[in-house]
Amino acid sequence: MAVIELKDVTKVFGTGSAQVKALKDVNFQANKGEVVLIMGPSGAGKSTFLTIAGSLQKPSSGLVSINGKDITKLSAKQSNNLRLNKVGFVLQAYNLVPFLNVQEQFQLVDKVKKQGNLSKEELTDLLKQLGITDLVKKYPNELSGGQQQRVAIARALYANPEILLADEPTASLDSKNVEEVGKLFKDLAKSHEKAVMLVTHDPRLEQYADHIYNMMDGKMAKKK
Repeated sequence: MAVIELKDVTKVFGTGSAQVKALKDVNFQANKGEVVLIMGPSGAGKSTFLTIAGSLQKPSSGLVSINGKDITKLSAKQSNNLRLNKVGFVLQAYNLVPFLNVQEQFQLVDKVKKQGNLSKEELTDLLKQLGITDLVKKYPNELSGGQQQRVAIARALYANPEILLADEPTASLDSKNVEEVGKLFKDLAKSHEKAVMLVTHDPRLEQYADHIYNMMDGKMAKKK
């Protein structure tokens, strides 16, 4: 069974002549252990798809399910709880707290989510896998963009979600770093049994994907 599935999802903004259909009858699914790309140009509907898949907003119609459970009718509190326990986000801005060092970023997660996070040993292994073990005492402004991204990935995975959503994870990276990040996401999906969903317009990531969906004008079609 797919860990996340969207069936006939439509999202409409505005009314009357100002109405815009951001998503049109979208069908999608992702399984644990897989990397899935959602590709398309700016304005195709990728960001709307990401926010609906991550329960940040609800569709106008259609079904969104995680582990077979419909999440479209959850209350705001239930949606917050779902994101806390099931869904990890890696956003373009990384969203690291500027006045906390890397180690304290994880301690903050412990304060928000008190159970179910990775053990100290698992976190140590994850930091090693991401190549950021030596950065734990550094602050975000002391890190390069690539290092901040790796910390953001580690922080998202620390909460041990089943689904990892990343928004344009290679937007400002050169080809060498794209290769590292692509391998990293593929390895994380396989070794940690996560469904990794990458919203991107970067074709350099295609070789690391198990499945690829193309988005254009709010419509989605499976390419691979």
